[in-house]
Amino acid sequence: MRITQSILLGAALVLPGAAALAQDAPAGFCSELKQVVALALSKDRFASIAGEAREGNFNDTTLPLPGWPDCSLYGTTAYTCDSKGFGSAEAAGQVQATVADKILSCFAGTWLEIKDRSSPGYVVLNPARGPASMTLSIDENEKREAIVRLTLFVRRN
Repeated sequence: MRITQSILLGAALVLPGAAALAQDAPAGFCSELKQVVALALSKDRFASIAGEAREGNFNDTTLPLPGWPDCSLYGTTAYTCDSKGFGSAEAAGQVQATVADKILSCFAGTWLEIKDRSSPGYVVLNPARGPASMTLSIDENEKREAIVRLTLFVRRN
């Protein structure tokens, strides 16, 4: 059993509703995330999924992850999605751990958590090979709710 799964199980016993919060983690996004990663590593990166312009250097994406209500592109090298809002950073942390496990399962050993660059509230995932990195951070939305932010970065060659 992975450490994060053990923590979630322990939290479920200690925190009322923790199991329900784990259920709130976005589900069924593996196929789309694999598509986004493949595009990120392609020559044109995210150009084929760039949608309408947003404020700043952001664009909507035509390939959002299911279960993530707000996905966008930042420039040509970053794809980001925000989860729904939660009432506390602790609740978002439980969802963050579940999402990290889902991503690692989705990529079946080809992506790893970089423990020495991760910390509470910030998880770093890298592929075994390739110029990409993914983070899961706990942040706050405009309603001051805690969220999990997934960001896929691609280093420029």
